[in-house]
Amino acid sequence: HGIISREQADEILAGVEGAYILRESQRQPGCYTLALRFGNQTLNYRLFYDGKHFVGEKRFESIHDLVTDGLITLYIETKASEYISKMTTNPIYEHIGYATLLREKVSRRLSRTKNESRKASVTSEENTPVEKITSLVRRAALTQNDNHFNYEKAHNFKVHTFRGPHWCEYCANFMWGLIAQGVRCSDCGLNVHKQCSKYVPNDCQPDLKRIKRVYCCDLTTLVKAHNTQRPMVVDSCIREIEARGLKSEGLYRVSGFTEHIEDVKMAFDRDGDKADISASIYPDINIITGALKLYFRDLPIPVITYDTYSKFIEAAKISNPDERLEAIHEVLMLLPAAHYETLRYLMIHLKKVTLHEKENFMNAENLGIVFGPTLMRPPEDSTLATLNDMRYQKLIVQILIENEDVLF
Repeated sequence: HGIISREQADEILAGVEGAYILRESQRQPGCYTLALRFGNQTLNYRLFYDGKHFVGEKRFESIHDLVTDGLITLYIETKASEYISKMTTNPIYEHIGYATLLREKVSRRLSRTKNESRKASVTSEENTPVEKITSLVRRAALTQNDNHFNYEKAHNFKVHTFRGPHWCEYCANFMWGLIAQGVRCSDCGLNVHKQCSKYVPNDCQPDLKRIKRVYCCDLTTLVKAHNTQRPMVVDSCIREIEARGLKSEGLYRVSGFTEHIEDVKMAFDRDGDKADISASIYPDINIITGALKLYFRDLPIPVITYDTYSKFIEAAKISNPDERLEAIHEVLMLLPAAHYETLRYLMIHLKKVTLHEKENFMNAENLGIVFGPTLMRPPEDSTLATLNDMRYQKLIVQILIENEDVLF
């Protein structure tokens, strides 16, 4: 409608609920406003375009879709604001009978690791809308008895557009809107309102169907998806190295052929714990050590996490050996459980490597040089910070190896 005032827009839209026009701003030529009639008044929104139209977070292919979604949201928020504010106060997610059903379903998926799967029944006097919520039944947190490796994991929520009617799996209420009605956990598939996602506990149980690869996958996500104590890559490689490579000269320092290491990576991504890395396929043990180091380097969050990195570096700078050891132990306790267990297992292995120093010429200091930058990286991608911290990274790993029986 060109450059027109708010008053003119109001006159054009008067009495036509749900009608809208686009106008160029009088105060800021070149800027556009969506004038929308709702609740017997004209609402004005600054309109933006970056390839798609938007006035808030949601992006739309057409103005008509934007208005449709806006009218739905305005109607819900106007007519049911009190109801919305109470949605999270009595969530079905915490319903006792419901949680029992969830544990039973997940236990079935994990039955391959148990001698006998236990049956659970759902008893509830109320007629709860459990039947609506189908995907949550495949997940839900396992109790300590249900899963021996019950590491805590936050959900990986991302905005999602649902096709057709959908209900929140936390509060069991309708998810409204035309697009981006809620969020979905990309690791386990949990679907909830965006506001409900703030209340969901850190009980993500990743679904193997959603984990597309082994390398470059979050460490905790991988172990929970496979229901293992540590990443199967770590167990498989270390088992192979200890079986035939502990006396190999320059173990971990000597590199294997890059293309063969990539082959091992692809084998794990494709076959998981069934990947064949035996001597008949890869006779050079340096290929296996290279694949293990590559796994650690490819982790999106290092084994020694970004959150604890600076604390480890500060601990390494302490001059008194006893105080330094105590400080390192305290920081170790801050690591996520899966990261701690993986680091512990690796240090036990590397200690075994040092016991064969006469044959492999690899002591704790040499291994510290190799594994320092592999196991820990500074949070900010700074070459200068990496160079400045390199000697402390080496020292941390060296201390962890030499004192693994005390620190872990």
